Amino acid sequence: MSTHSPRWIRRHALTAISLAFGSSLIPTLSWAEAIELPTISVTANPLGVASDDMVVPVSTLAGRELSLQRESTLGETLKSIPGVSSTYFGPNASRPIIRGMDGERVRMMQNGVGILDASSLSFDHAVALDPLVIEQIDVVRGPAALLYGGSAVGGVVNAIDHRIPKEAIDGVTGRSEVRFGGAENQKNGAIVMDAGNGVLTVHADAYKRKTDDLDIPGYAMSSRKAAQTGEVRENKGRLVNSGSDADGGALGASIALENGYVGASYSTFNNKYGTVAEPDVLIDMESKRWDFASELRDLGSVISKVKVRMAHTDYQHQELEDGEVGTTFKNRGLEGSIEASHGNIGPLSGVIGLQFHNSRFEALGEEAFVPTNRTKTRALYLYEELPLDAFKLTFGGRVEHAKIESSGGDGFGPAQSRSFTPYSLATGALFKLDEQWSVTTNLSHNERAPSYFELFADGHHVATDQYEVGSSELKKERSNGIDARLQWKQQHNSFSVGAYYTRFSSFIGLFNSGNLVNEEGETGQADSEIAEAEFKSARADFKGLEAEGKFRVYDTVGTLDLNLRGDYVRATNRDTGDSLPRISPLKLGFGLDYRFKSAGARLDVLRAFKQNRTDENELVTDGYTLVNATLTYKLPTPDRFQLEAFAKAYNLLDQTIRDHTSILKDIAPMGGRSLMVGLRGDF
Repeated sequence: MSTHSPRWIRRHALTAISLAFGSSLIPTLSWAEAIELPTISVTANPLGVASDDMVVPVSTLAGRELSLQRESTLGETLKSIPGVSSTYFGPNASRPIIRGMDGERVRMMQNGVGILDASSLSFDHAVALDPLVIEQIDVVRGPAALLYGGSAVGGVVNAIDHRIPKEAIDGVTGRSEVRFGGAENQKNGAIVMDAGNGVLTVHADAYKRKTDDLDIPGYAMSSRKAAQTGEVRENKGRLVNSGSDADGGALGASIALENGYVGASYSTFNNKYGTVAEPDVLIDMESKRWDFASELRDLGSVISKVKVRMAHTDYQHQELEDGEVGTTFKNRGLEGSIEASHGNIGPLSGVIGLQFHNSRFEALGEEAFVPTNRTKTRALYLYEELPLDAFKLTFGGRVEHAKIESSGGDGFGPAQSRSFTPYSLATGALFKLDEQWSVTTNLSHNERAPSYFELFADGHHVATDQYEVGSSELKKERSNGIDARLQWKQQHNSFSVGAYYTRFSSFIGLFNSGNLVNEEGETGQADSEIAEAEFKSARADFKGLEAEGKFRVYDTVGTLDLNLRGDYVRATNRDTGDSLPRISPLKLGFGLDYRFKSAGARLDVLRAFKQNRTDENELVTDGYTLVNATLTYKLPTPDRFQLEAFAKAYNLLDQTIRDHTSILKDIAPMGGRSLMVGLRGDF
């Protein structure tokens, strides 16, 4: 397939969206056979168990709820989920943080296969996926290393886009969305369509996103940082160099078999955005991805089902300084899995899986702080479930071999190679006390091989303004974890509260050495003004609480639901007794959701408390109260077509909001009071 095949889709994305809303298209779609795809959290359970029967804590955003929560990045889209925060490097780059862990401890996936980019290397690197075309997002809170490797010790984010249709359709179905406004003056649109004849199903999607510099209340720099550094506070009311221009699209197809499907897709992602930390630097990002997926069911009593997923990614981004290319990052690789479900052995069911990953990473240019390297992993895992009346037991194990090779040269010393064999074990249980109440608990032992930058980094990392030094002597990261939840559900009401504790015997972190060095890493020189930070192992604890609930409080004239949420995490370096950096403070929130016929209104209030448990190199962060409001109205339309207008007001109190989890919190606050309007349609 030509690498330029979907370009016509991107070029005419907004035109297609307007047609999708136009009356001329509706008669064409009137014969379409609508399909209803169930929203099931399968990311943490290869047996396809619904979320209510999951042993591990999983949250799912899909459909209308995802549309109303959708933001420009995955990190900001998922912040409404208890236990989830974001790295927020301005409005364009934001990875999710789960239970205080991010980077190499949160596995970023697309349709069950890892997203190959450079977002875990640096906070200013965006995830190579836009939420506009995502149909469902599963978030696993807590260790999922058994199924996905050590990079899932903190959790998993799996974005599902249906670019390879799993179900055959006979007709046309799809959705469209446009939105305008907000603090960044966004102008976004997307269209997603599937068409089929009952055997062959074709998928196409396209999106376009354009934003301006973010409007902020007050100054970009905090008063604390100004007092610390003596700098003059400038840039009031606007976050300089925070605009973006992005587009992308995909073509996919699948063939329905008698007992499954087979399909493939090709997608592109393009994003050019300002880095915020440097007013004259833009990142020009491009990712091309080829996916293959197949599933065969009802194969027999020994092996009942086989599932194959693979993706090849060609990723590149260039950092432009005053329009000139300064540094180029490339990541190319293949990742996939083959999974077989065995026939039931009495009540016992389970799967055995093989996963593989091959990638080559290059950083070329003046700001390259890691050498060219290769990463190869192979893993074998087993997952089993044993239901016994009101009790269900899950258990399994994983063994993985990882080889990370550095090419050296260009000031990075000789070539090096390290090999690791991480092991993971996990067991969990679900006990239904009655029809409404249940208790779940999980125990796990997790191991993670160090990443290439933890092993081989050696250079000035401009995004963090540190000289980062890796250690090729690092050993595996090891941790043991436990969590438990109490859940209740009755009709429209539900509630859950949980606690967790993860203890690392060797937590790999980036710790300030106390030295000042120059661009060459030398101390004691006249230009030695850069703080040196080293990747080291330490003993660490992560513990916290999570709670959420939904209650129907009124259902006479319309319905009114009360939503509650809260989370707290504390992370400590046991070697020093200090708090680990960028840990989210206590957060409590509530929401009111009213619906009457075609209209809806929603109010969300979140209180984040002051964070004064800080690392020695970070400042205290003030608390804030975030108030958002949403209005929706379903417009009258013909059958099989739904059209909903919505308006969302952000930060109604116009507070200066600085997330403690952001490394830029003292120079890049969140957006000020703003209004965004949009229109979404389903057919």
